[in-house]
Amino acid sequence: MPTDNRCGVLFDVDGTLVDTTYLHTVSWWEALRQDDRPVSMARIHRAIGMGSDKLLDHLLGPERDRSGDARLRDAHDARYAEFWERLTPLPRAVDLLRACAARGLRVVLATSAAVHEVAALRAALAADDVIDTVTSSADAQESKPAPDILVAALDQSGLTAERVVFVGDSVWDVAAAGKLDIPCIGLACGGTSRAELAGAGAVAVYDDPAALLDGLGDSAIAALG
Repeated sequence: MPTDNRCGVLFDVDGTLVDTTYLHTVSWWEALRQDDRPVSMARIHRAIGMGSDKLLDHLLGPERDRSGDARLRDAHDARYAEFWERLTPLPRAVDLLRACAARGLRVVLATSAAVHEVAALRAALAADDVIDTVTSSADAQESKPAPDILVAALDQSGLTAERVVFVGDSVWDVAAAGKLDIPCIGLACGGTSRAELAGAGAVAVYDDPAALLDGLGDSAIAALG
């Protein structure tokens, strides 16, 4: 898609638009427990938002034997899939997407979820009519906090870093956006505190999509144009 002068909003999805952060936490906790490598849920939660490769490095150490990583990922995926039919958007998440589209902004789901998980997330949101572009883990060579998925989202949507805002829920989202000088709005609904998101460099922090929607007119999104 050729680049034009349109502006847009890039959205992380897990923990930002759909209430999945703690489902991923439980799924990783169970996968690690079954593999006799127990890790506390608190530590796992702090790593959610990274790709699975970096998450396992973070939790188990980069010098570990990686031969069991595929088994751990499969165990996580199997447990997480049990929740797919019950995935729920966060408060007014869909209304937020529609409000952005109504402003003439491209709505881009810049997610690094696996392709099969993206389908479940899109089904939960039921907002494909206003979504311009959707990425997946297949589009990024390196996972967050590397900015690869945001680069892919920009390339696929025809947008530029100077004409977008990113909305995410983790410090890894903020870090990825910062590497491209993209303003990042933080949402605390993924379980990361307002102070941590602001400290990581978020230009503003809101409780959840509903709070951002209520303040949309005064937000960094309103400044796009």
